[in-house]
Amino acid sequence: MGNPTRWATETGPEHSQWYVDRFRRMAADGVDLAGETRLLDTLVPPGSRILDAGCGTGRVGAQLAARGHTVVGVDADPVLVDAAHADHPGPRWLVADLTELDLAAAGEPEPFDAAVLAGNVMAFVAAGTEGAVLRRVAAHLRPDGVMAVGFGTDRGYPLADFDADVVGAGLRLEHRFATWDLRPWHDDADFAVTILRRPQM
Repeated sequence: MGNPTRWATETGPEHSQWYVDRFRRMAADGVDLAGETRLLDTLVPPGSRILDAGCGTGRVGAQLAARGHTVVGVDADPVLVDAAHADHPGPRWLVADLTELDLAAAGEPEPFDAAVLAGNVMAFVAAGTEGAVLRRVAAHLRPDGVMAVGFGTDRGYPLADFDADVVGAGLRLEHRFATWDLRPWHDDADFAVTILRRPQM
Protein backbone atom coordinates (compact mmCIF):
# COMPACT_ATOMS: atom_id res chain seq x y z
CA MET A 1 0.00 0.00 0.00
CA GLY A 2 1.09 3.56 -0.68
CA ASN A 3 0.37 6.60 1.46
CA PRO A 4 -2.38 6.17 4.08
CA THR A 5 -5.72 7.48 2.87
CA ARG A 6 -7.44 10.41 4.52
CA TRP A 7 -10.09 7.88 5.53
CA ALA A 8 -7.39 6.34 7.75
CA THR A 9 -5.59 9.49 8.89
CA GLU A 10 -8.54 11.84 9.49
CA THR A 11 -10.87 9.48 11.37
CA GLY A 12 -10.59 7.51 14.60
CA PRO A 13 -9.92 3.77 14.93
CA GLU A 14 -13.62 2.96 15.39
CA HIS A 15 -14.82 4.95 12.40
CA SER A 16 -14.85 2.08 9.91
CA GLN A 17 -17.03 -0.11 12.12
CA TRP A 18 -19.31 2.86 12.82
CA TYR A 19 -19.67 3.31 9.06
CA VAL A 20 -20.49 -0.38 8.56
CA ASP A 21 -23.10 -0.28 11.33
CA ARG A 22 -24.60 2.95 10.01
CA PHE A 23 -25.27 1.58 6.55
CA ARG A 24 -26.58 -1.70 7.93
CA ARG A 25 -29.09 0.28 10.00
CA MET A 26 -30.07 2.42 7.03
CA ALA A 27 -30.63 -0.65 4.87
CA ALA A 28 -32.70 -2.29 7.62
CA ASP A 29 -34.79 0.89 7.91
CA GLY A 30 -35.54 0.85 4.19
CA VAL A 31 -33.58 3.99 3.31
CA ASP A 32 -33.09 4.42 -0.44
CA LEU A 33 -29.40 3.60 -0.97
CA ALA A 34 -29.59 2.88 -4.69
CA GLY A 35 -29.23 6.31 -6.28
CA GLU A 36 -25.74 5.68 -7.62
CA THR A 37 -26.81 2.27 -8.90
CA ARG A 38 -29.75 3.63 -10.87
CA LEU A 39 -27.52 6.15 -12.62
CA LEU A 40 -24.78 3.62 -13.43
CA ASP A 41 -27.33 1.18 -14.76
CA THR A 42 -28.47 3.74 -17.36
CA LEU A 43 -24.90 4.27 -18.62
CA VAL A 44 -24.05 0.68 -19.56
CA PRO A 45 -25.63 -2.24 -21.43
CA PRO A 46 -27.08 -5.19 -19.50
CA GLY A 47 -24.48 -7.63 -18.22
CA SER A 48 -21.66 -5.09 -18.15
CA ARG A 49 -18.43 -5.46 -16.24
CA ILE A 50 -18.20 -2.73 -13.57
CA LEU A 51 -15.41 -1.68 -11.22
CA ASP A 52 -16.61 -0.34 -7.86
CA ALA A 53 -13.52 1.68 -6.90
CA GLY A 54 -13.55 2.56 -3.22
CA CYS A 55 -16.39 0.11 -2.72
CA GLY A 56 -16.67 0.54 1.06
CA THR A 57 -19.27 -1.86 2.44
CA GLY A 58 -20.27 -2.96 -1.07
CA ARG A 59 -23.74 -1.45 -1.22
CA VAL A 60 -23.38 0.04 -4.74
CA GLY A 61 -21.56 -2.93 -6.24
CA ALA A 62 -24.04 -5.39 -4.72
CA GLN A 63 -26.99 -3.53 -6.20
CA LEU A 64 -25.30 -3.45 -9.60
CA ALA A 65 -24.67 -7.20 -9.37
CA ALA A 66 -28.33 -7.73 -8.50
CA ARG A 67 -29.17 -5.98 -11.78
CA GLY A 68 -27.10 -8.53 -13.71
CA HIS A 69 -23.71 -6.83 -13.96
CA THR A 70 -20.37 -8.46 -13.15
CA VAL A 71 -18.81 -6.44 -10.35
CA VAL A 72 -15.35 -6.24 -8.83
CA GLY A 73 -15.07 -3.97 -5.79
CA VAL A 74 -11.86 -2.65 -4.27
CA ASP A 75 -11.20 -0.63 -1.13
CA ALA A 76 -8.12 0.13 0.96
CA ASP A 77 -9.96 -0.50 4.25
CA PRO A 78 -10.08 -4.22 5.18
CA VAL A 79 -12.87 -3.63 7.72
CA LEU A 80 -15.14 -2.33 4.97
CA VAL A 81 -14.16 -5.10 2.57
CA ASP A 82 -14.87 -7.71 5.27
CA ALA A 83 -18.35 -6.19 5.66
CA ALA A 84 -18.87 -6.35 1.89
CA HIS A 85 -17.98 -10.05 1.93
CA ALA A 86 -20.33 -10.69 4.85
CA ASP A 87 -23.30 -8.67 3.62
CA HIS A 88 -23.07 -9.04 -0.15
CA PRO A 89 -21.74 -12.36 -1.42
CA GLY A 90 -21.50 -12.59 -5.19
CA PRO A 91 -19.27 -9.77 -6.41
CA ARG A 92 -15.54 -10.09 -5.93
CA TRP A 93 -14.33 -7.78 -3.13
CA LEU A 94 -10.62 -6.97 -2.82
CA VAL A 95 -8.41 -4.91 -0.51
CA ALA A 96 -6.40 -2.65 -2.82
CA ASP A 97 -4.80 0.78 -2.95
CA LEU A 98 -6.39 2.75 -5.80
CA THR A 99 -3.14 4.64 -6.42
CA GLU A 100 -1.42 1.35 -7.29
CA LEU A 101 -4.39 -0.52 -8.73
CA ASP A 102 -3.38 -3.54 -10.81
CA LEU A 103 -6.29 -5.92 -11.07
CA ALA A 104 -4.61 -8.05 -13.73
CA ALA A 105 -2.14 -9.09 -11.03
CA ALA A 106 -5.12 -10.05 -8.85
CA GLY A 107 -6.56 -12.32 -11.54
CA GLU A 108 -8.86 -9.75 -13.18
CA PRO A 109 -7.20 -8.99 -16.54
CA GLU A 110 -10.38 -8.19 -18.47
CA PRO A 111 -11.09 -4.46 -18.86
CA PHE A 112 -14.21 -2.90 -17.40
CA ASP A 113 -17.10 -1.26 -19.22
CA ALA A 114 -17.57 1.21 -16.37
CA ALA A 115 -16.22 2.33 -13.03
CA VAL A 116 -17.93 4.11 -10.18
CA LEU A 117 -16.32 6.14 -7.38
CA ALA A 118 -19.17 6.97 -5.03
CA GLY A 119 -19.35 7.93 -1.37
CA ASN A 120 -16.75 10.72 -1.48
CA VAL A 121 -13.97 8.32 -2.50
CA MET A 122 -11.97 11.10 -4.15
CA ALA A 123 -12.15 13.18 -0.97
CA PHE A 124 -10.81 10.30 1.15
CA VAL A 125 -7.80 9.16 -0.89
CA ALA A 126 -4.39 10.36 0.29
CA ALA A 127 -3.87 14.06 -0.41
CA GLY A 128 -1.96 14.56 -3.63
CA THR A 129 -2.81 11.13 -5.04
CA GLU A 130 -6.11 12.07 -6.70
CA GLY A 131 -4.60 12.23 -10.18
CA ALA A 132 -2.91 8.86 -9.71
CA VAL A 133 -6.24 7.34 -8.60
CA LEU A 134 -8.00 8.59 -11.71
CA ARG A 135 -5.18 7.36 -13.94
CA ARG A 136 -5.14 3.87 -12.40
CA VAL A 137 -8.92 3.48 -12.52
CA ALA A 138 -9.01 4.79 -16.10
CA ALA A 139 -6.33 2.26 -17.08
CA HIS A 140 -8.79 -0.52 -16.18
CA LEU A 141 -11.52 0.78 -18.51
CA ARG A 142 -11.95 -0.40 -22.05
CA PRO A 143 -11.83 2.28 -24.76
CA ASP A 144 -15.14 4.18 -24.64
CA GLY A 145 -15.65 2.98 -21.05
CA VAL A 146 -17.47 5.30 -18.68
CA MET A 147 -16.65 6.48 -15.16
CA ALA A 148 -19.02 8.11 -12.65
CA VAL A 149 -17.47 10.09 -9.79
CA GLY A 150 -19.33 11.78 -6.94
CA PHE A 151 -17.97 13.81 -4.03
CA GLY A 152 -18.71 16.85 -1.90
CA THR A 153 -17.36 20.11 -3.25
CA ASP A 154 -16.41 21.24 0.26
CA ARG A 155 -14.23 18.22 1.03
CA GLY A 156 -10.83 19.75 0.29
CA TYR A 157 -10.51 18.68 -3.35
CA PRO A 158 -11.50 21.64 -5.54
CA LEU A 159 -13.38 20.85 -8.71
CA ALA A 160 -10.82 22.82 -10.71
CA ASP A 161 -8.14 20.41 -9.45
CA PHE A 162 -10.36 17.43 -10.22
CA ASP A 163 -10.98 18.68 -13.76
CA ALA A 164 -7.24 19.12 -14.31
CA ASP A 165 -6.63 15.60 -13.00
CA VAL A 166 -9.33 14.29 -15.35
CA VAL A 167 -7.43 15.71 -18.31
CA GLY A 168 -4.17 14.30 -16.96
CA ALA A 169 -5.76 10.86 -16.73
CA GLY A 170 -6.73 10.99 -20.41
CA LEU A 171 -10.44 11.13 -19.64
CA ARG A 172 -13.12 13.30 -21.21
CA LEU A 173 -15.77 15.09 -19.12
CA GLU A 174 -19.22 14.43 -20.58
CA HIS A 175 -21.74 15.55 -17.93
CA ARG A 176 -21.89 17.10 -14.49
CA PHE A 177 -24.86 17.07 -12.10
CA ALA A 178 -25.50 18.27 -8.56
CA THR A 179 -26.88 14.91 -7.36
CA TRP A 180 -26.97 11.25 -8.35
CA ASP A 181 -30.60 11.75 -9.44
CA LEU A 182 -29.43 14.23 -12.11
CA ARG A 183 -30.46 17.57 -10.66
CA PRO A 184 -28.83 20.31 -12.72
CA TRP A 185 -25.30 21.40 -11.90
CA HIS A 186 -24.80 24.92 -10.53
CA ASP A 187 -21.60 26.54 -9.35
CA ASP A 188 -22.61 26.74 -5.68
CA ALA A 189 -23.73 23.09 -5.45
CA ASP A 190 -22.27 21.25 -2.46
CA PHE A 191 -21.96 17.97 -4.35
CA ALA A 192 -20.79 17.09 -7.85
CA VAL A 193 -21.52 13.97 -9.88
CA THR A 194 -19.33 13.86 -12.97
CA ILE A 195 -19.60 11.44 -15.86
CA LEU A 196 -16.29 10.78 -17.63
CA ARG A 197 -15.39 8.78 -20.70
CA ARG A 198 -12.18 7.04 -21.74
CA PRO A 199 -11.81 8.03 -25.40
CA GLN A 200 -11.73 5.48 -28.16
CA MET A 201 -8.20 4.51 -29.18
